[in-house]
Amino acid sequence: MRMSRRGAIAIGLGGAAAIASAKPATRPKSRALIVSTWDFGAAANDAAYARLQAGGSLLDAVEAGAKVPEADPSNHSVGYSGYPDREGHVTLDAIIMDDRGNVGAVAALEDFMHPISVARRVMEKTPHTMLVGEGARQFALEQGFTTTRLLTPEAEAAWREWLKTSEYKPVANSENLRGSALDHDTIGILACGADGRLAGACTTSGMAFKLRGRIGDSPQSGCGLLVEAAVGAATATGVGEEVTRIAGSARVVSSMRAGLSPIDACHEAILHIAKLRGDAVKDAQVGFLAINSLGEVGAYALQPGFTYAVTDTAGRTTVTAAASLKGPVRTR
Repeated sequence: MRMSRRGAIAIGLGGAAAIASAKPATRPKSRALIVSTWDFGAAANDAAYARLQAGGSLLDAVEAGAKVPEADPSNHSVGYSGYPDREGHVTLDAIIMDDRGNVGAVAALEDFMHPISVARRVMEKTPHTMLVGEGARQFALEQGFTTTRLLTPEAEAAWREWLKTSEYKPVANSENLRGSALDHDTIGILACGADGRLAGACTTSGMAFKLRGRIGDSPQSGCGLLVEAAVGAATATGVGEEVTRIAGSARVVSSMRAGLSPIDACHEAILHIAKLRGDAVKDAQVGFLAINSLGEVGAYALQPGFTYAVTDTAGRTTVTAAASLKGPVRTR
């Protein structure tokens, strides 16, 4: 069935009816094992797959995958060499969770290479789900993590160049403009085992040159990431404020619980943002990526350009461009 943009928006306005009439998903012929956002997700997937092959758990896998871009100095959107806030501080946010309700997160964390590992320690060693700022830093030190200067010469040079105008404007798909001063955002990575169990992680250095103290969607459960047993998992990317306004990942998972496929669930959330925000998001990018407990994958974005990496059970990885509201007519 071909769907025009006008028709898609009409369905978005009647989203409840679409959910009510959705058919249950069937097991796909080729099951996805690991999915992640953006082109650089391919390397993260490879590390996650290797960890699984070595006997690691799903949590081990998504943590290993997230650590790849966190340590990559050429990636200015996640971790080491991430672009700083407007005061020159690199602050990191991360979350990790499984489908048993275990979750840990850190926000505004400074001086540690792998916030995803600190987030996992929050999950495993504290009764809390999130630590922020100086408290998160103190906890990381107590847990034996070593400090690292995260502001690299390249990132500092980009920040000093930005200071000449101090103009901030998020640019769609900047995650794929590698090395640019516009390159900022996140990686979300999801895994689904052969038994349907699920886990996910999300990590970021946030928007380049943001206000000090700004936290986006990434470390917030139900915004940047949500995992639910026997249903699925979802993650988000793009302008975090727009995701947070609708608790985006929770909305996607809720739609899958109601019977929508992963792509339809992501599509519904994007339609809702477009309807809610109108011209405020005409140049913004938001993308959702989801996997259900059958190993089916779907993604959808406001603008063309959002990509995601999918690794199947044989270890084969492909990078795919997501459908979008402003892209070509969607075909199902």
